[in-house]
This record gives sequence, structure tokens and C-alpha cells, in this order.
Amino acid sequence: MAARRKRFGTHCGDTVRVEYVSRAPRPPLDGLIDDLYYLEGSSPYARLTLPPMPSALLIVNLGAPFRIRAGTDIETAGYADGCVLTTPTRAVEFGYPPQTRSVGAHIKPWGLAPFLPMPAIELCDRAVTVEQVWGRSAIAELRDRLATAAGPHEMLTLFEDELVRRLGDAVGLGLVRHTSGVIAATNGAVAIDDLRVSAGVSSTHLAQRFKELIGVTPKRLARSYRFATTVLSINPAEPVDWAGLASRAGYFDQAHFGHEFRAFTGLTPTRYVEVRRRFLREHPGHVLDGWPLPTD
Repeated sequence: MAARRKRFGTHCGDTVRVEYVSRAPRPPLDGLIDDLYYLEGSSPYARLTLPPMPSALLIVNLGAPFRIRAGTDIETAGYADGCVLTTPTRAVEFGYPPQTRSVGAHIKPWGLAPFLPMPAIELCDRAVTVEQVWGRSAIAELRDRLATAAGPHEMLTLFEDELVRRLGDAVGLGLVRHTSGVIAATNGAVAIDDLRVSAGVSSTHLAQRFKELIGVTPKRLARSYRFATTVLSINPAEPVDWAGLASRAGYFDQAHFGHEFRAFTGLTPTRYVEVRRRFLREHPGHVLDGWPLPTD
């Protein structure tokens, strides 16, 4: 698939250049990874908050260190070589330097397991450096090769080749991938016990495999898909019918929806839309304008 390239130019008289290039990976990575991307430029804010999505993340950092805080009860830490994040259960805060440059992958919930030397549950809501996963010499060599590549497209090819080379086995991946696919196809609106019966395994076995390979239980993953579907359906440029949105998403009532929203993001739904609107107002046409990235 051809790479998608997007740039953001100037704002309020200041030159603000951000380049974002992404493309889908080739088989066999396409069954594990949604896209590979290159990002370079000035972040619109020093701090951005990523609501929890049913997705894992692997970033190789090529610029100044960035800082991450996964939850208000965890201290912010610096990441020089990059980071690895399994499917989160709460919002993650990214602190960017004035200029950032990185190569990364947006990974399907089950897709990170073949690249990890430890169970995914050990990394739940805890970002780690790439060095902690792949080792110091390996990430140092990869960063050197990426930094001297002849542009974003060559960098993505080098990154893809490294991922293919590191692709390993993960016991139970077929079961978790199939079951997660059903959860994704229904946007989380599926009875987990029905999935267990269909797969012919016990609830304990299914939950254990999910925690080992994704880091969360099937029920929690279903909640993430339902929340993500709801958030991505919000158009911050228009009035929001919160009651209708909650009903269509399958929440018991608007109060249940509001409680779930705060649990996932730390923000009320109305506050979330306010900060999204501010982003669109202050940075029209930015490469991130379609992402659910608030800053508050």
C-alpha cells in the first residue's frame, strides 16, 4: 500500500512544520500491525493526552527524549530510545520536546505479543523503553540505521524489516486473535461467555491467554472497543447529542456513559469536547486534527 504523507505548515505567523508519513505493513505483519509511521516536527502542545484505544504502540525515538505518564498515580518518566505500550486501560500523557522525530507502529491489541520477551500483563499501563524489550545494543544499532536513512520511506522499510526479523511465536495467538476480531467487529457489543463457548475453552483459560498476549481480559478489551467507537464517532465541530450517543453505543444510560468516559480519560465528555474544539480552533488542518488527542 502506498504511504500517506501529510504536512502542516504555518500558524499565527510562526513556522510550524510537522510531517507525518504512514503506510500499512506487508504480510505477515499486516495481521498484527495497523500501520507504520514517521513523525517529525513541532508538537502543537508540549503535552498531549491519548485516550485509551484498543491498540498497542511501539515508538523508536530519533530526537530529544519525550516524557510519558500513564495515569495520574504514576510519575512522568523520560524516554530517549523510544517506548513500548501494550493496550492501555487509562489515558496516557505524552510530553514532547520542541522538536520531535520518531518512527513507530500502531499495533493491533494482540499484535505486540510476538515481539515481547515477557507476558503483556507485566506491561499493562506501564510504558517501558525499547531497550528493556529488545536490549541496548539492538536498539542502538536500529536507531543508527534509521537516523542515516535517506528519508521517511527508507526508514519505514528498515523498521518493517526489523520487525519481520524479530517476529516470534506466541502461544495461543490464534485463539486471542480470532476472539479479539469478533470483539472488534461488534465494537465490543458481544457477550464474552458466547465467545468462550464458541472457542471451546473455559473462561479462565480465555482470560489468561488475553492477559498474557494483550495485557487485559476479554471483557476489558470489549469495553475499550466500545469506548473507542464512541469517541471516534464524536464530531467536535458540531453539537453532540450525548443521550443519543450513549444509547447507540450500548451504554445503560447517559450517567453510565459519563462514568465510563471519566474512568477512561479523566475528563467529562463535555470537557473532552471542549479541549478537542480548542485544538481544532488553534491548529486547523494539523496532522493530528482527526485524532482523539486532547490537552487540558
